[in-house]
Formats: sequence, C-alpha cells, structure tokens
Amino acid sequence: ELALKSLGSEGLFLFSSLDTNNDLYLSPEEFKPIAEKLTGVVPVSESEEEEMPDPSGETLSIVAKFQPLVMETMTKSKDGFLGISHVALSGLRNWTAPAAPKSVMLARQFKAFLPPKNKLDLGDPWWIIPSELTIFTGYLSNNRFYPPAPKGKEIIIHKLLSMFHPRPFVKTRFAPQGAVACIQAISTFYYTIAFRIHAEFQLNEPPDFPFWFSPGQFTGHIILSKDSSHVREFKLFVPNNRSLNVDMEWLYGASESSNMEVDIGYLPQMELESTGPSVPSVIHDENGNVIDSRDPSGEPIQFVFEEITWQQDIPWEEAARKLEVAMYPFKKVSYLPFTQAFERAKAEKKLVHSILLWGALDDQSCNHPSASLPLPGSGRTLRETVLESSPILTLLNQSFVSSWSLVKELEELQTNRENEFYSKLADLHLEKYSFPVEMIICLPNGTVVHHINANYFLDITSMKPEDVESSIFSFSSNFEDPSTATYLQFLKEGLQRAKPYLQ
Repeated sequence: ELALKSLGSEGLFLFSSLDTNNDLYLSPEEFKPIAEKLTGVVPVSESEEEEMPDPSGETLSIVAKFQPLVMETMTKSKDGFLGISHVALSGLRNWTAPAAPKSVMLARQFKAFLPPKNKLDLGDPWWIIPSELTIFTGYLSNNRFYPPAPKGKEIIIHKLLSMFHPRPFVKTRFAPQGAVACIQAISTFYYTIAFRIHAEFQLNEPPDFPFWFSPGQFTGHIILSKDSSHVREFKLFVPNNRSLNVDMEWLYGASESSNMEVDIGYLPQMELESTGPSVPSVIHDENGNVIDSRDPSGEPIQFVFEEITWQQDIPWEEAARKLEVAMYPFKKVSYLPFTQAFERAKAEKKLVHSILLWGALDDQSCNHPSASLPLPGSGRTLRETVLESSPILTLLNQSFVSSWSLVKELEELQTNRENEFYSKLADLHLEKYSFPVEMIICLPNGTVVHHINANYFLDITSMKPEDVESSIFSFSSNFEDPSTATYLQFLKEGLQRAKPYLQ
C-alpha cells in the first residue's frame, strides 16, 4: 500500500521488476541493472572471474547472422495491428541487426559443452543447464526487464546469445527450460556435441512494459577437443523450417495480472557460426619464443589442421530426436508430419491421433496463454501432463499414428489444389478446430470420429468427478489423475466409434 502510494502503479511495477526476492528492498545486486544503465559501466562478475581460462589459449571467431521477424506473419498484422500501441512493438521493430555481428571468444570457455564422465555414449543426453520448472512449480514472472547474472555453464550461453540482443534470459519463464546435449560423434581426440537450448529475450526497457520474444528453440553442434583446448567448428541457430517459429508476449499494464497480448510469427534467420577453427592467440617458435602472428610480408600465418577420423557417429536427426525427447518426454511417441501420418495410418490400419494448434507443440512457441486459461498455454499443459503419462504413451503407440499441425500450415494445405486428397484432409480437420488447441481422432481417409477442445478438456478435468455430466466422459477409478483417465477415455471412445468403419 505504502509503496504504491510513494511510487504510483508504474513506479511500483518497475521497482518490483528489480526486486527479485519480493522483500520490498533493493539489494546492490538487484539495483545493478539500473546502475549499469545509468553509468554505462558493466563490472566483471565474480563468476566470470573464477571461470577465466588461460588468456594465452586458443581463440574462436564467431559471426552472428540475423534477419528480423517478418511482421506480416504475425496474426495481429491482418488488421494492421489495430489497437496495439506503437510503443509496445518498438523493441521488436527496432531490432533489425545483431547486437554484436562478430565476437572473439576463448576456446576453453566452450568446455561447458563437454559431456560429464557418465554420459560418454552416443546419443545419451545430459543437461548443460538443468530445467528448474515443472507443471507443479508454475512459471517465472513476466514482470522483468533485466536477466539475472549468469552462473557456471550459463555464462558461455549468455555470452553467445548476447551477440543477438543485450537481454537474453538463459532460463525461460516456462518449462522446459535449460539446455540439453548429447554426443553425436567420437574420435580419438574430439567429440561432436549436438545441443538444444531454450532461451528468450526481453526486447523492451522501462518506461515501456515488458515484451518477451521466445524462439521455438536454439539448436546446433560443436566439434571440440576432449580437453576443450581447441574448437574445430561451432554452429547455433533457430530452425526456420516451419511457417511460425517465435512466440511473443507483451504486457499492457503495470502488474502481473495486466492484460497480456500474445502473438506468433516467423523469424527467417538467427544463427551464430565460427569463421574457422580456433587458433592460438600467442604463437611460439620451436625454441619457445613468442613470434608474430603475421609473416614478414604482413600476411596472417596460415594454420594447418589435421583431419578428424570419426570412430563412431550417429546421424544428426537421431541426435536431435534424443534431445527432443529429453526436453519433451511426450515425444517418446513419434509425431509424424500431417500428410505422412495418414499414409502411415492407412498402411498400418490404425487411426490418426492429431493435435491441431496455433503454435508448435514441441518447442517454446507454444507457451502462449490460451483464450480462457490465464495460466500458461493449454498446449503446454497437455504435453506436460496427459501426453507424457505412461498409459497414454502405451495406447498411442499401440493403436494410433500421431501427428500435430499448425493451423496456418493446414490453411495453406487446404488451398493447395494440386493434391485434392490432402486439401480434403486439411478441410475436415479445420472444420472441427476451435482456438487454441483441438485434439482429433480420425480414420486414414480423414473422417473425424471424435474430437475435443483443449480448453474444454482442461475445464472438465479440473472439476470434481461428480460435477461432470457422466454422459460426456466417465472417470476411471484406476487413475488418480483425472486428466489422464479422461484422455484415455477420449482415445478409447475414438477407437470404439471407428469400429464400424474399420471392419
């Protein structure tokens, strides 16, 4: 009350965005972002000092490539961003180039990507940055502008992502957070490590309200020596193979409960790549004397690198899938592309279990709050509860071919006159769709035999069993979790309704 009186609602909003432990006092650590902003001086943090590798080690040059979000792909562009203040989108509109197009880093800083001693098998994932959030812990505050100081293995990832924008959050507000990796190839002295990172950016600063920019994922690989003294190759990027790959959320008022606008869009390019292998920063001759890195004619000395012979390796697709399942246990069931799912269902004489939604089911562009859920999105709730529960995984693997699709992709398929069958499949799906997520069971020919909207499903499973009309879904006493029981019932009813067609 007193704070509100002293500061007003917008002042209190800024104060509480800095007051991370909510004790109504700002410690020097909490005040640091404002001090840095006003003085322009960024002190070296203790954690970075501890981590300082030998400066005479090798250095790696990295370039950032960035093409800004295509504004026309945002849903709100259809009505010309009607009712959205220009200020709200200013951070997004002004972000047209990487913050640092080129950076030189010490090779040893990449040791954070090396596997722990118990994870030396191909494709066996480990967490570089563990996820601290679950469906039970809820999610982190939207009311923040400045990332917390990175610690330990977060430092290198924070440093890399800062090449794109000065305010990366290496821990996302929603689960699954963090970074996961696995070995893709092994040689005598080198590893190829595949990785996947979930991170987001805060594009606005006070006095504007927060604007969160969450790419679906960052993925990539690094080839580095087992002692991390040499990096042969590094690449990190946001996949751009789907028509939408970024979730955006922004606040309209000075409180957590203020209205939040949500949209999704397409980012053509966001990547970091090494310009070549890491090279010694100091060069010694055979007598141990330091020599110039340029030859007498002023040309840089050329280094020759031995060819790496890989003794064991797995394909990139397999490594990426292992990382995906580590982040999302529901992906223990294969989710095929839309048209492929129907072909497989026909061949295997199974039903199609299809999820149609606004944002991706298996990356961070699905985190939008849905129409009637003030909490994180219904797609996210589904994948973290029912879709990863053991009875559901078993039944899906046994009797269904699964798929998830973006509404936008099916709308494009619907208008595709080159393949009438695919167009018809999309048509039958979209006919049943209601925002934000629709779960659909259909025959291999596209006929829908059962469907349920995620919001309705989550509403009835949050009610007491006695309050639900027994004719809608019956709760099975075998499961303590009503949502698993109800989803199981939904799948079984689909199988039942399909029987006459399948005989």
